[in-house]
Amino acid sequence: MKYTILYDKAAVKFIKKQSPAQQRRILEAVHALPDEGDRKQLKGHRGLYRLRVGDYRIIYSVDNGKLIVRVVDAGNRGQIYNRY
Repeated sequence: MKYTILYDKAAVKFIKKQSPAQQRRILEAVHALPDEGDRKQLKGHRGLYRLRVGDYRIIYSVDNGKLIVRVVDAGNRGQIYNRY
């Protein structure tokens, strides 16, 4: 089954600031969701997961009923863990 991937404004803003090579790497990792990747559920945030892509963290949620992956935020490891 194919999931639809939706990006929130904060995630888009971060991804656009990256080099083309980093953008491609991040997008490939996101499009491999929810089946693959180094992902873990965030402690204290029910329904949110993190995907590790090098030094970057992608925060997302999955709605298996509607087949939607929603990318909530993205950033450097320190930035993301300070926010979440």
